Amino acid sequence: MYLCLPFTRFSAQPVLTWAKRTFAFACFAVCLSSCAGSAPAFGERGYTEEGKASYYARKFQGRKMANGERYRRGKLTAAHKTLPFGTKVKVTNVRTHKTVKVRITDRGPFVSGRIVDLSEKAARRLGMIKAGVVPVKVKVIKPAPES
Repeated sequence: MYLCLPFTRFSAQPVLTWAKRTFAFACFAVCLSSCAGSAPAFGERGYTEEGKASYYARKFQGRKMANGERYRRGKLTAAHKTLPFGTKVKVTNVRTHKTVKVRITDRGPFVSGRIVDLSEKAARRLGMIKAGVVPVKVKVIKPAPES
């Protein structure tokens, strides 16, 4: 079946081919966008980041953190540059697959490439004391409570 175009001396075949390709591409784009799920928003449950983790030195024991609490190396806490205080995250050591759940209580780390600073207890659970810095994946498991 050919499309009749008045006053043309060209075949209608190229017009049909172009129309079919355009329609096929549009269908593909719609299918692709409907199948793709959107990533969780920053700070929401499921939000993830990958980078490097370090941990607090012992000299910070008892010092005030950005949220006003005192740092305790025996607690499962962490510092993150932007996640709200009180957010609970699961940190996974990418090399060993060990995990730990911590609460964001401070700001930092302020070293390029690092995304989280962990308390000593959290670092021990991840098996990173000797290494000092390890690649990790951070996933929000419970957003910060509304203030």
